[in-house]
Amino acid sequence: MANQRFSAEFKREAVRLLESSDKPITQLALELGVPRNRLYKWRDTLRVQGSSAFPGSGYRSLEQLEITRLKRELADAREENEILKKAGAYFASKPKRGTPGSTDND
Repeated sequence: MANQRFSAEFKREAVRLLESSDKPITQLALELGVPRNRLYKWRDTLRVQGSSAFPGSGYRSLEQLEITRLKRELADAREENEILKKAGAYFASKPKRGTPGSTDND
């Protein structure tokens, strides 16, 4: 069921069936091919947002995809930067006496 996309009409009809049907939610979810918890989420979204619920086609725009990619890339760069800072601090610290690289090898 991964990466399924449903139209706004399908979601609204599923919520209508959820609210008007005497069928158990599990059976309705199986018949529609939708996870049960998703039906509950659609119902809650429709109740809160009303007619403005489910505005898109279910697909992200190219701009949204690019923003998501850039945010992930920025998070990776920040993590790498932190690792490099710690490594730099580690290697810049004064070597302990008697270790390779120290000038006090007695």
